[in-house]
Amino acid sequence: MMGNNNNIVLRTENIVKRFGGIKALQGVSIEVPKESIVMLIGPNGSGKTTLVNIISGFYKPDKGKVYIYDKDITGFSPHNIFKMGISRTFQIPLPFRKLTVLENLLVVARKVKGEGIIESLFKRSEWIKNEEMLVNKAMEILEIINLDHLWDKEAGKLSGGQMKLLEIGRALMSDPEVILMDEPVAGVNPRLANEIMEHVLALRDEYSISFLIIEHRLDIVLKYVDLVYAMHNGRIIACDLPERIVNHPAVAAAYLGG
Repeated sequence: MMGNNNNIVLRTENIVKRFGGIKALQGVSIEVPKESIVMLIGPNGSGKTTLVNIISGFYKPDKGKVYIYDKDITGFSPHNIFKMGISRTFQIPLPFRKLTVLENLLVVARKVKGEGIIESLFKRSEWIKNEEMLVNKAMEILEIINLDHLWDKEAGKLSGGQMKLLEIGRALMSDPEVILMDEPVAGVNPRLANEIMEHVLALRDEYSISFLIIEHRLDIVLKYVDLVYAMHNGRIIACDLPERIVNHPAVAAAYLGG
């Protein structure tokens, strides 16, 4: 289901990854269109997280390419991929637990003035203005994700669901083109799970952000996404609209072990 490259913000081409004698990925090609929510599904061990680790630079592929728009970013470091506009959230949130909610957003901003000696000594007014801008931006993001009333609370004292929202906020501070999300609603109650996905939907619609989401809770997440790729044994076995994907024989067989 390959489309016009001008409309594709993220794509992989024939990604292969081996761990010893195990082929974790066997020629995986996917596309994430602009302003879309794309979901990766499949049983545990099907290769979903390995693929996201390659896209985000934590692993290097043995073969294949990763592109953001038409720029080849294969093998870039996680830091450089972050600078290119790809942010990531994790299944287990990783905040700076002793910092406040607001501080957790400020430390991940991509464009921070005043960190160099020259700027801090001779351009004080500039970096103070920049700092004020970043604080305002962070507070706007906290308002979007309904954490603004907790701005001065230590991140380590948040609930599990609030930490999931904070992960999204931290990703937004980098002005991403794409956010990679690893099980964003794992371990949270259905009400909060739907709230998290409503935020994702709003961010797609209002801020033109694309999402690539790994998730097992199909009953909750499928209704929010635009396109689904199903994986099994390191391969893409189906790609379709969310309302049709679960009816694919190959998908049913993969989940049932057939």
